[in-house]
Amino acid sequence: MQNFNRRYSFAAGKAGETGFEVGGDNALHISFAIQKADTESQNTAKITLWNLSPAQLAVLNEKDCIVLLKAGYGSQLPLLFTGAVSFVQTSIDGADRMTEIEAVDGRIEIRDSYISVGYTDIINTKKIIEDVAAEMGLTLVFSYNAAFVDLPNGFAFVGPAKNALDKICAASGLVWSIQNGILQIKMQKDTLTQEVFLLTPESGLINIPKKVTLAAENSESKNQTGWDVDYLMNAAIGVDDFVRVESKFVSGNFRVYSVEIEGDNLEGVWQCTARLLEV
Repeated sequence: MQNFNRRYSFAAGKAGETGFEVGGDNALHISFAIQKADTESQNTAKITLWNLSPAQLAVLNEKDCIVLLKAGYGSQLPLLFTGAVSFVQTSIDGADRMTEIEAVDGRIEIRDSYISVGYTDIINTKKIIEDVAAEMGLTLVFSYNAAFVDLPNGFAFVGPAKNALDKICAASGLVWSIQNGILQIKMQKDTLTQEVFLLTPESGLINIPKKVTLAAENSESKNQTGWDVDYLMNAAIGVDDFVRVESKFVSGNFRVYSVEIEGDNLEGVWQCTARLLEV
């Protein structure tokens, strides 16, 4: 795996309007920390850029500005994060101007989506989820093994769209999350697809994995065990992906429960830390 030539692309702007993009061969200094998890809590990013122009700062300070960050090595720049800006602060850092940005995945869609739906006849939960996703303006992805049920007495709901998703997914034994602006629906404690990513020292696995245990969510469930693993920047591995780890410390198949991505294009780390739970 190529592990040099750190590169990134950062873009910002309001939906449907002209914004700006930095990165490439003459990139500004950037650092970032991104947290993603297999939960209904929204993913977050903290991004710091140095020496943005006044025009670029003005774009970031517009209401509902969207940011998009890609990063990797050489020409391979997979998407790390996209979301709406929730906080911007610019200060002096020595001879430079430092801008700190906080952003939230799906912030606008969750905040602004209030729906009113009603079905009087037998209705399948998949149809309701599709309608809610359309109202939220989100691309929808189902896991390969998602199962749905018929509601014999119809369904009616008025209120925040996220609350409707809670109700419908619970009725079907499913869970939902927003990952890079995409609404993912899947079976509980399962992977989104059957594609397997291989993590080995040759493909970027670094440091010594740490054994972890997650306490049971309720009296009827069991503790979950797994590993925290570090690997070189690889945003292709996402939450709810299926990973095969092969090292002298641990070998096995796991589901990605959460990912923390940290990087600095001039100094420090350029890597991911994933919490992998046993499948």
